[in-house]
Amino acid sequence: MDSEFCCSRCNRTSGRLSKPPLPGAAGEEVQQNICAVCWGEWESMEVMTINELRLDFMDPRSQQILLQHMRQFLMLEDAEPPS
Repeated sequence: MDSEFCCSRCNRTSGRLSKPPLPGAAGEEVQQNICAVCWGEWESMEVMTINELRLDFMDPRSQQILLQHMRQFLMLEDAEPPS
């Protein structure tokens, strides 16, 4: 964690992630808007989501479903509801 900022999910002033947690634009968006605490909460929820939905990462649709769940959990703008 480096600089402090106001997390868009929890609205607390907290530490920003030191690097993007995902590749590409999604990772940059998370780093700019989500604190390390909320990201850690998502990491726990991510495992449960993968297991409950039985996502198969050889299927690109599974990757998209997980991304939608992440965006909804982190309350990122224009998050589509998971299908």
